[in-house]
Amino acid sequence: MFYQQVDGLVEKYTELLLGEANEDLKEKVEKWILYTYISKSMPPLVKHWNTLYPEGKAEMKKLILEIKQLNEQHREATNRKDK
Repeated sequence: MFYQQVDGLVEKYTELLLGEANEDLKEKVEKWILYTYISKSMPPLVKHWNTLYPEGKAEMKKLILEIKQLNEQHREATNRKDK
């Protein structure tokens, strides 16, 4: 029950952030949330991970950029509707 509730929270967050929520987007947002949280709470751990897995760091950068772009598109679409 608890995990379903948290999944619902992530689904709604994804929808509000990107304008839609499907399993692929939710998974990407979950990874982004986790990486962002860890990078702020334990920067040395993320630095170590980035050094250990440079290909993972590159993929995370792509993921962060994708989420940022989708969020910007969603905000622009929402602003156009509101006018």
